[in-house]
Amino acid sequence: MITRRLGGLAFGGDYNPEQWDEEVWKEDDALMREAGVNLATVGVFSWALLEPEEGRYDFAWLDAHLDRLHANGVAVDLATPTASPPPWFTLAHPDALPTTPDGVRLVHGSRDTYCLTAPAYRAAARAVASALAERYGDHPAVALWHVHNEYATLCWCSHTAAAFRVWLRARHGSLDALNEAWGTAFWSQRYTDWEQVLPPRATQWHRNPGQSLDFSRFFSDEVIAAYREQRDAIRAASDRPVTTNLMLPGYQNVDLWALGREVDVVAVDHYPDAPGVDAAADVAFAADRARSFAGGRPWLLMEQGTSTVHAGDRVLAKEPGEVLRHSLGHVARGSEGALFFQWRQSRAGAEQWHSAMVPHAGPDSRIFREVKQTGAALARLAEVAGSVVTASAAVLHDSDAWWALNSDGLPSSELDYHPALRRAHRALWDAGVVADFAHPEADLSRYRLVLAPALYLLSDEGAENLRRFAAKGGTVLVQHFGGVVDSRLHARLGGYPAAPLREALGIRVEEHRPLGRDERITLSDGSHGTAWSESIRLEGAVAVASYTHGVLDGSPALTRKRTAWYLSTRLDAVDYAALVGELLDVAGVRPVLPGLPPGVEAVTRTGERHRWHFLLNHRAEPVSLPRPALDLLTRRRVDALPAGGCVVVREGRQP
Repeated sequence: MITRRLGGLAFGGDYNPEQWDEEVWKEDDALMREAGVNLATVGVFSWALLEPEEGRYDFAWLDAHLDRLHANGVAVDLATPTASPPPWFTLAHPDALPTTPDGVRLVHGSRDTYCLTAPAYRAAARAVASALAERYGDHPAVALWHVHNEYATLCWCSHTAAAFRVWLRARHGSLDALNEAWGTAFWSQRYTDWEQVLPPRATQWHRNPGQSLDFSRFFSDEVIAAYREQRDAIRAASDRPVTTNLMLPGYQNVDLWALGREVDVVAVDHYPDAPGVDAAADVAFAADRARSFAGGRPWLLMEQGTSTVHAGDRVLAKEPGEVLRHSLGHVARGSEGALFFQWRQSRAGAEQWHSAMVPHAGPDSRIFREVKQTGAALARLAEVAGSVVTASAAVLHDSDAWWALNSDGLPSSELDYHPALRRAHRALWDAGVVADFAHPEADLSRYRLVLAPALYLLSDEGAENLRRFAAKGGTVLVQHFGGVVDSRLHARLGGYPAAPLREALGIRVEEHRPLGRDERITLSDGSHGTAWSESIRLEGAVAVASYTHGVLDGSPALTRKRTAWYLSTRLDAVDYAALVGELLDVAGVRPVLPGLPPGVEAVTRTGERHRWHFLLNHRAEPVSLPRPALDLLTRRRVDALPAGGCVVVREGRQP
């Protein structure tokens, strides 16, 4: 575990000394000590310096910086620079540049200008990873290896087409099987030779949905294979843990469950997409997903911004106190530290306005003062390293279901994936409940409540797993347009959803009736729905609420069969929160600390001898605590959470 090498939680961020001169390096050494930095990510975008021409490496500058950081008490997360090939590479290997779906080949001038399937790129990536590992595999500064950066770039070139065909042969075995899986009898798409099969490039109208789904699966496997190649090259020369940084929630076309199993430490980057309390909820969403992908192993917040909130067409600043609150939001939910992009704000280049630990204004600034405050807080929380977070509720997450909902030709443009997961998680967060994410085919027995908000695609195994969960008394809520296609994207015949799930839910959905873009309907219990409605026949379930409009007037909208519930419309946020609150009561799931007002977050980490309660106040006024307690952050007894403040309380575990 990396925290053992560091002696506590990780704190620091991406460090790019190649952007600066010796005078700044000296200041960096002093400021890192002042801020409590103990881990720096180095070399993420340094390929052009490390390998100035093909096959010739220059390590002298990196030697000096690793030695300097080590002497200053800062460990290194050493990166392979393969997310940003240098200009010499792309000029020498133009076929390794990415190609868009409509056939446009991109050029260098940004990051991520590579085709992951190009043999020249993969060979160069392995070579530079091997060279770095051979030189620094046992360097005392290196605590962690960081492969690539935010794997994401898709490509539709001829290399990709060839690799896609190899993958399809392995998956389907024959053209007959592929034709059946993709339903190519429709629109005369039947393939008679493998060379006819291409990636889903730009075409006249709707692309074949089976082709698009398999392409997403293929590229995910290609990402993981590329990661493994570099990881294995590093492991041949180093015993330090290896990771790559995941980007949440939908930035990367990769099965994060599968990639999470390949890394030694799950590492994630997170930037909120809304300000205020919404940002705090988004922190929890990202952290709970990261913990879930880690599967009980350690995970680490690899990147965040000191003052970066993405909000549509602009980047907002964080409010005072949010550097600490957001960092502790991740640590509370299991992160073994809090890192940032980046240490010093760049004075030139494409991300010169990306916030940093040392801003353009320098150390005499609010941002750096909050950075020091956060570093001191994490140093005082060293004892929580290695402790765990447990949850009794889960939201189901499946990359296949996500990719399937990206298909062309669906009945409504308002059928979404990650927004649906966010709504489900937010309802639990507002209720004070910590949630895991879980795969539909995973063991669900440790949960009392499972929410399934966007399972358009559901495998036979997943449907049977949910049936068993409900049969054993687990409370489950399946939501509209769920389980209607199988793992090949073939429609379930005889009524929706999948047969085992129909049995568990006691319903049969006969017809989908999407609502108009601005249409809002009222159900019999006074709640309101948008976007979607369905014609349901009861087959053992009872109607909890019914439709009150049009041809569905009087027909079931929300149903229940024992502990299995089905919701056939998208409820307004307040009504959905009320439903989730009812399900929490039915399932016997309680908040971490009952009685806290909205906007106050409570999370518990548990170790062998102690529990640590993290209390984060996202409100603009102080909140009284149930009883006075010793705050580990200030080493003082407190009886209230200050406005926008944080308190961490230790207590002994009950025998």
